[in-house]
Amino acid sequence: MNQGILLYGPPAAGKDTVTAALVQLDSRYALFSRLKIGSGKSEGYRMGTPAQLAELDGRGDVIYRNARYGNTYVVDRPGLGLAMQGGRIPVLHLGQVAGIEAVTANYPAAWSTVLVWCSREATAVRSKGRGDRDTEARLAAWDATEQDLATNGHPPWDLRVDTEVSSPADGAALIDQLVRASV
Repeated sequence: MNQGILLYGPPAAGKDTVTAALVQLDSRYALFSRLKIGSGKSEGYRMGTPAQLAELDGRGDVIYRNARYGNTYVVDRPGLGLAMQGGRIPVLHLGQVAGIEAVTANYPAAWSTVLVWCSREATAVRSKGRGDRDTEARLAAWDATEQDLATNGHPPWDLRVDTEVSSPADGAALIDQLVRASV
């Protein structure tokens, strides 16, 4: 059975950094590049068009979509299929409980769900430190993530990684152990 990892957490919690550490640990891990319709940062995304999104919608291939920062982000069935070829293990970054629920319910795989967390203060410091020009929007997204957890509950996390306490390498090692144990 295919495997995948769902990393949930607020902006600047360390999802990218933990993913990079996972990739260094084992080449089977790879960031899942969501389809992004919009502008701005393109690294880590497959840039798409509204026409592509409409085509995916028409075929029923949109598993989950969300809008944030003026863009639309999509987890799509064909993209996940490609990401899992050859035994690769995609790492999906999501910031909404609904996204975790949609992916686990609508794409058959052994999914490991990981809450990657840091404080609001850490998000502010990290966002400014990496040169984000939209730190206030990222703090609003942090607030929305906290509210999402409070309002919608959450799936039973297989693991919680607090990136203010654990190094990226330690977090990656814990996730790797979780994935290996789930086979």
